[in-house]
This record gives sequence, structure tokens and C-alpha cells, in this order.
Amino acid sequence: MFFRQVFDEKLAQYAYLIGCQRTGDAILFDPQRDIDRYIDLARREELRIVAVAETHIHADFLSGAREFAERFKVRLYLSDEGGPDWLYEWVADERYDHTPLMDGARFAIGEIEFEAVHTPGHTPEHMSFLVTDRGAGATEPMGLLSGDFVFVGDLGRPDLLETAARVEGAMTPAARRLYGSVQRFLDLPDFLQVWPAHGAGSSCGKALGAVPETTVGYERRFSPAIAAALEGEDVFVSHILEGQPEPPMYFARMKRDNKLGPAVLGALPDPPRLAERELEGLACSGAGGADAGGGGGNGADGDGPADVVIDTRPDRSAFMARHLPGSIYVPLTKSFCTAVGSVVVDETAPITLIVAEDELDGVVRDLVRIGFDNIRGFVEPETLDRYFAEGGAAAAIPEIDLAAASRLSEDGRGEVLDVRYASEYAASHLPGAVNASYTRLPDYGDRLPANGSLLVHCLSGARAAVAASYLAREGRDVHYINDLFTAYAGSLETGGPQ
Repeated sequence: MFFRQVFDEKLAQYAYLIGCQRTGDAILFDPQRDIDRYIDLARREELRIVAVAETHIHADFLSGAREFAERFKVRLYLSDEGGPDWLYEWVADERYDHTPLMDGARFAIGEIEFEAVHTPGHTPEHMSFLVTDRGAGATEPMGLLSGDFVFVGDLGRPDLLETAARVEGAMTPAARRLYGSVQRFLDLPDFLQVWPAHGAGSSCGKALGAVPETTVGYERRFSPAIAAALEGEDVFVSHILEGQPEPPMYFARMKRDNKLGPAVLGALPDPPRLAERELEGLACSGAGGADAGGGGGNGADGDGPADVVIDTRPDRSAFMARHLPGSIYVPLTKSFCTAVGSVVVDETAPITLIVAEDELDGVVRDLVRIGFDNIRGFVEPETLDRYFAEGGAAAAIPEIDLAAASRLSEDGRGEVLDVRYASEYAASHLPGAVNASYTRLPDYGDRLPANGSLLVHCLSGARAAVAASYLAREGRDVHYINDLFTAYAGSLETGGPQ
């Protein structure tokens, strides 16, 4: 049996290519939308992908299942559990070779057998898959493709239907369903390997481990979430719902599009390089008041969604000192997808990237994985520097430290905006600070302080840089706090951060 885990660092997501080397047939679990890399991997291993399966309707990326079905006519294995509201609607088209799966369904790819196990909780339709290598003579499964049910050291969060998709009252019943799924997991043998769909850095759980796989026995012994389940259902529900981070804005859109069917991508976008003379229009298009699309200004043709400039330069202080008016700062860290998906609300908006050419392919892939296909061009940082040197329009955001922010706040010249997660804020925060997680910032709108400057901080300055650039684009007066909150809080005496 061929087995390969394919990791996306930005989304901390694992897809799985599993093939029968005797027949050359292979199946792919939980692929992302840019499918060429899976095809290339299969070809290198002399395998052909004949089927695609998914553990659930994903919230953090657009699935590649439809892309495979449209372009290569593969067979689809998708959950038919969860009730009518949680069926994959796009597979109703009879053009697709689709096998709907109920709990206990079995199918084979070559001499490898898969058994679908309904494990609801993270989502109502969630399936895990037991894998048995019959070709090697095995009579029992060797592992479980657990999707977003069991992670290393954690379980999939059951609150997303309510916190991201706005299904009111869904999280507690989902947590109780997850408790039932855990009981079923605990009936599995300790030796069984567990292959999750996400690792550390994903927003699909709150405490995911960085190790790529685990075992049932290890999780039974050391998972805090499973330890809570062993104490009873009510203890488990309280544990699993407590402290979950605010989900990025784009999660609801991913749920919708994966259910209805993502647009077929075909080839990746190939944005052209833009010259200095083309930057003046970009500098004007994004600046101004707020709108539902994540920024003011006009679209490229004067109508439609506003242009969005995403500046990926690594030095956030350089961005604060000088940038194209209206541009949003999102550096190429592991949080790139989370940040873009949190502050760019309209997926149809034309996007221009400030990015080095050798980083372009990776950024384009990151964007299409979360549904941003309208990438109209890119600008190299050196081109931007020449534009500024020749007097091109530039904007700046004042950069201060936490001590200066406290003075401004005490003098009534600004209000502190803490863009960390609510759980971080609850643990410790500056006196009078307003909390608005950067992952949900467009949601807050007129609930943010209306008067004076917003003094924006986080833990290290990284999230605050994204948030400050977004708020400036929305027309707010902003100061960016580039400082370590822990160092500052530790220096205060009693009566400081609460």
C-alpha cells in the first residue's frame, strides 16, 4: 500500500493519497482546490487517482473534489449522513460518478478496503474512514482517517455551525453529538493509527498538536479533550466549548461553497506584473470609507467591488511608514490565509499583490484555496519603492509602543483596541481596552469606539498590523502598537492590566 500525507503549512491541512501498488489505483482524501500537485505526486509514484473522498464539508478551504470530478471523472465517495441540510448539493448532478456513504459503508480501491464511520460533532455529516490493507494480508484496519474529528491532542471544535455559519443554538447539541462519537472512538483498539486532517495552526480546534499522526491508545491516555469525555458528558461539553478561538470570517463562505459546489478552477490565475505607472490608480482605489466588501473606493471599471491591494512585504514597520493608500498588510507567515480571509470579505474583489515574483505562485495558491480567484496583477517591492521615490501617493500609520498608547488613552486621545482572541483578553488586558478579534473584525463595524484614534494592539504586533491596516482602509484614524504585550503587562504593578 502506498500512503502519503500532503501538508499545507498555511492552513495546517493534511490531504492523503492512498494507493494500491498492485493495481496502480489510488484514492485521495480531502484534497484542496489546486489539484495539480496531487496529480504530479500520483504520476511520480506510477499511480492514477480514480477516486476522491471527503471526511466532511470543509470550513477552512475550498475542496478539490469537484475539480477532480469535472476534469478527470473520478468516482466520489461523500457522506450521506447528517440529514437533508448537510448533503453535498452539487453531486445531485447526474454527470458525477457519486457513491453516497452511510455509516458502515465499505468500498475498495484495488486491494485496500475503506469503511465509513459516521462521527458527527464537528459537523453533522462528518465521516471518518478505517483503512485495511487487504493486499498485504491484513484482516483488521491499520488506521483511521479521522478528518476533523480526532486531532493529535485535541478534537474538532463543535461550535463552528453557530460561531461561523450563524446556525443559532447549534453548538451545544453538536458538542453532545461529539461526545457520542468519542465513545465510539474509545471502542477502537489502541494500536490503531490516527491520521487527522489538520495540525497545529489550524482554526478547526483550539489545541492541535504539531505531530502529524497519533494512535487511539495515545489519545486515550493523553488527550485533554478525551480526558474530559471520560469524566462525563456535561464535563466534556463545558471543556470542548470553552476557549475556542473566534473563527475567521471566510469560514461561513467555505461551508456554503463546498456544499453548493466550488467553482471549477481549471488553470491557476496568472496575474501580470504591473509597472510603476499603473500604481497611481491602485493607490486611489482602496482608500476611503467602509463598505461590505472590506474597503472603500471603486472597482477596476468604476463599478462592482472595490480593488484590494494586499501588501506582503516582511517588514511591518516599513509598511506602516509608507504604503499605497488603502492597502492591507498581510505578510507571508503561516497565518496568511487566516488573515486575508478575515479582513477581505468580498471574494469577487479584484486583488493586486505586493509580492516578490519568486513568492507569487505560492501566494496565488494560498488565495485560490480560500476562494479568491480574481487576482488582477502583482507589484514587486522594488517597483513600489521606485514609485514612492518618484513621488507616488503614499500613506502612513503612526507606530507606537504600549507605554505611548497608555498615555494617549489616559489623555482621552484614543481608545485601546485589543485584537487578540477573547480568551486571551479574558486572561489579561489593558484597563479600558475594547476587545475585537482580528479574525472577525469586519463583524464589529459600528460597535467599535467611534471617537478618537483606535490604538491597536495584540500579543506581539503581528495581528495588530493586519488589523490596523484594515481599519485605516475603512477610514478610521489608527495608531499601530508594535510591542510585546506580555513584556509590558509584566512590567506593570498591581492595578495595571486586568
